[in-house]
Amino acid sequence: MFRFVSFASLALSLALALPAIAEAQEKPKQLVMISFDGAHDNALWTKSREIASRNGAHFTYFLSCTFLMNHDQAKAYQAPGQKAGKSNVGFAKSDDDVRTRIANIWGAHLEGHDISSHACGHFDGKKWTSADWQQEFMNARIALRDAWKNVGEADKEPPGWQEFATKDVKGFRAPYLSTSDGLVPAEKAMGFQYDASLVTKGPSLPQVVDGIYRFGLPLIPEGSDHHLVIGMDYNLYVHHSKGVEDKADSKAFEDRTFDAFEAAFAKQYEGDRIPVQFGFHFVEMNDGAYWRALDRFVSDVCHKDGVACVSYSEAIPLIAARGKQQQG
Repeated sequence: MFRFVSFASLALSLALALPAIAEAQEKPKQLVMISFDGAHDNALWTKSREIASRNGAHFTYFLSCTFLMNHDQAKAYQAPGQKAGKSNVGFAKSDDDVRTRIANIWGAHLEGHDISSHACGHFDGKKWTSADWQQEFMNARIALRDAWKNVGEADKEPPGWQEFATKDVKGFRAPYLSTSDGLVPAEKAMGFQYDASLVTKGPSLPQVVDGIYRFGLPLIPEGSDHHLVIGMDYNLYVHHSKGVEDKADSKAFEDRTFDAFEAAFAKQYEGDRIPVQFGFHFVEMNDGAYWRALDRFVSDVCHKDGVACVSYSEAIPLIAARGKQQQG
């Protein structure tokens, strides 16, 4: 009788546990993708890589190629429809500035982060043709490929840099998130795998358009009024202080941002586990409020069970395995 009761109890326990185990196994990983536009300030390269290392995360860096150009290269650079030597975000401060930056880029690449494209001079491409986009992408590819040589350090170029610069840059985010019908054909021609220029109503699986995975930064509720804001530091900066520095309220802006990130994450983590994406710039707006919120957020969520803080290229096979991509 004792043995019968034991087996019966065991069977009952297993029957109760199996549905929960099955549900846990069926639930996909909660993906978190953190990205940075510009990728220029070397101090923020150091800071972002440290945050990632401390939390087992991989980030995506959308590099503006003018920050690889010294004075001589700047004069030669010409974006579609623009005068030679023009850039909306400027150029590298010096050869030493470039040297430090390309060392950071290579270090981040070796650490498993994505180095992707933000084009070059940060121009609005809403009227660009496919040929225009390809011209700008090629400018970026050449600037990255020749970066060591252009600052007089060809002998220090790491083995593998050429292949990395010409083949491993697989993604793009458009300046101003502004696109045209010519963008996807140009991305396909350049061998890109993904684009991250869309804005979605909330966290969303990517569209797949002509083989390109198209990701979107989500609108997320923020503040006591749950105002919808694009999940990006610049948009929060404009919403919080109308794009004007406000150091006095920096801590309040940090807390509001952190709370908004956490709420958007929790809704997916406890629900359908749609990937969560947040974007940042290499600028510490409102006295660093958004970078501090980023650090707190990554330090909290990336250690949770079932969470993977990944680059966009790492996310793609995990999303594909779900079999639920939205075909465009």
